[in-house]
Amino acid sequence: MRISIIVLICLLSFSCNNKYKEAKNTAEDYQVIPKPSKLDMLTGKFLVNGKTKIVGSEVLKNEGELLADMLSSAIGESISFSSEGKGNISLKLDDTIKSEEGYTLNVAFDNIEISGKNTKGLFYGIQTLRQLMPAGIESADGSIKELTIPAVNITDNPRFKYRGMHLDVGRHLFPAEFIKKYIDLIAMHKMNTFHWHLTEDQGWRIEIKKYPKLTEIGAWRKETLVGHGATKKLDRKYDGKKYGGFYTQEEVKDIVAYAATKHVTVIPEIELPGHSLAAIAAYPELGNTGEQYEVGTRWGVYDEIYAPSEKTFQFLEDVLTEVLELFPSELIHIGGDEATKTQWKTSKLAQEVIKREGLKDEHELQSYFIKRIEKFLNSKGRNIIGWDEILEGGLAPNAAVMSWRGTEGGIEAAKQKHDVVMTPGHSVYFDHYQTEDKDNEPLAIGGKTTVQDVYAYEPMPSELTEEEQQYILGAQGNVWTEYMKTTDYVEYMILPRMSALSEVVWSSKEHRDWEDFSSRLNTFKDRFDALGLNYAKHTFEK
Repeated sequence: MRISIIVLICLLSFSCNNKYKEAKNTAEDYQVIPKPSKLDMLTGKFLVNGKTKIVGSEVLKNEGELLADMLSSAIGESISFSSEGKGNISLKLDDTIKSEEGYTLNVAFDNIEISGKNTKGLFYGIQTLRQLMPAGIESADGSIKELTIPAVNITDNPRFKYRGMHLDVGRHLFPAEFIKKYIDLIAMHKMNTFHWHLTEDQGWRIEIKKYPKLTEIGAWRKETLVGHGATKKLDRKYDGKKYGGFYTQEEVKDIVAYAATKHVTVIPEIELPGHSLAAIAAYPELGNTGEQYEVGTRWGVYDEIYAPSEKTFQFLEDVLTEVLELFPSELIHIGGDEATKTQWKTSKLAQEVIKREGLKDEHELQSYFIKRIEKFLNSKGRNIIGWDEILEGGLAPNAAVMSWRGTEGGIEAAKQKHDVVMTPGHSVYFDHYQTEDKDNEPLAIGGKTTVQDVYAYEPMPSELTEEEQQYILGAQGNVWTEYMKTTDYVEYMILPRMSALSEVVWSSKEHRDWEDFSSRLNTFKDRFDALGLNYAKHTFEK
């Protein structure tokens, strides 16, 4: 009798193994975004259950535990990562992989192997494995009773080094937990940079201990413009409600550390010399007139900018010193955009600096201003990046440029052998409307950028030579939040346009196909649903 039971168990086990070994897969089982460089569909499925064990070297503990948590929460059973022993999911580093962020993923019915050039590549391999599983895993409620992964061989690597998303928290502030959620979305899409726009005319959002008035005064506006506002000042309407807040340094440290676990670099932006009204409202001596100003309550461009004084430079160096302690990123964004020169033209001090330094005009004064900040940051081992206006008056020696007013600024910077991130308003500004039917969409700044418009964008300018092309680091989606008051509003504006951009910056130009992407996106949206995200559902309607 005992022998019969053993035989029966063996037969059932063989039958079960045979079932997964010979399971057939279809193209629907491989709906991955962004599209991998090379994907070979195979026969068989890997079953995830309580016997699944993940193994890898100790240096891969972060990635191993992330995967273990993902699988455990999906099936409701404990799956562990270990740096010792044997397992049926193996994580490895492989220095023969050429791309710095490249990986290979091999799934068979009885084992999975993920290899990366480094931990970043391995992490991206895990993100692909995640997408090969049903969207229900995102609910993390342990409800999946039979979790299988289709057999496959994937070799993959990104096209561009810089794959970013920006978020403006100056106009509207969002909780620290949402910032982490935003970083999760960046990571899920295999993007690697979060550009955090922290200071604005309408609010200063980061604690600076040496200058407490920046958050006591600069972080709060007395009211906010309603709607787009009117052309005539007297016709503008405001809500009459005080608005503001900021991130403490402890919150910033926590967010930056969290991003590091997802291989996302956080680049802070401290605007200068323009878009600085909130700081000048807190410390009037930083302005050109000495007048007491209010934190901005309307949108748009203000004439108030920093005075080119030694007091201002000392202030900015002090602020940046504290910022550098919080952010390890090589690049520090200094803005440089939309700095009107009205006050400098009438400022005795500004004109004296122009004469003293032998400058031609106020544009060269801005260049002088930015070069001084660059020299300071270079002395601390960092480099600056700014919007394309920093080209005006002469580009700082080591500066990188974000080209937002079209592509011309990026082309010019690359020709001058400066690194460039392409962020043109016509294709990657996610504050635009998503359809022509603006009456049935949330209020936006204007324009129209559809998912298909984003997908059609080509970051590499054809005007550049092969040598000049090496300076195009990649591209970024920008999210300006004048009209985005809530977190679900932000989600609606970025999804699924962010998904389209992720494929633009990751996948090869030759492999991009709109119909193919649309098909995969229709499956990918199920993941948004499982994550409880408020995406633009009308973009999926035929």
